[in-house]
Amino acid sequence: MQHPIKFLTANALVQYPDALQFMQETIQDIRQSSEEVIWFLEHPPLYTAGTSANDADLLNSSLLVFQTQRGGKHTYHGPGQLVVYVMIDLKKRGNDIRLFVQTLEEWIIKTLITFGLIGIRKQGRVGVWLDDDKGERKIAAIGIRVTKGVTWHGLSLNVNPDLANYQGIIPCGLKEYGVTSLQAEGIDTRVSQVIEIMKSIAVKLFNT
Repeated sequence: MQHPIKFLTANALVQYPDALQFMQETIQDIRQSSEEVIWFLEHPPLYTAGTSANDADLLNSSLLVFQTQRGGKHTYHGPGQLVVYVMIDLKKRGNDIRLFVQTLEEWIIKTLITFGLIGIRKQGRVGVWLDDDKGERKIAAIGIRVTKGVTWHGLSLNVNPDLANYQGIIPCGLKEYGVTSLQAEGIDTRVSQVIEIMKSIAVKLFNT
């Protein structure tokens, strides 16, 4: 049994550079046997470009764009989107990066089930999708980095963000698919409520 993971929740929007600094400091502490951390937060409106980002996927640079060390391409962050940064020691968990990504996907899928939505994985596409008579659309993204066995960055789940901001990029480089949110699917909830649900699920998934 692992020691309990520390849950942190930001009470205000977190600037992206501040989040990066916090994560970098935290993963250094974790490598020195400090407790692991899962951090729930929202960012102000911005775009991030992962290590596989293509400049052509940035269609409108009206928002700040941050280069980041996570995997993946361009994505949007902003109020109403729950970002979860997961900083854990994979060496204590078999050092299996693929299993870690699958665990993040399972975390999102189990969260969506509580709202009556069926989230699914798609072959060759990281993240969680909805797929029904309205077509395929992405509701959650995953982008991680592992440094000396410790994970950072994590996932984002669209609760009630301004989806119009996705028009400034080709999300994750997949122009043929749409993006959705809990709100767009007819679910009226708040980010704070989703956080509490995700905490309860994490206790089982991460053996905290």
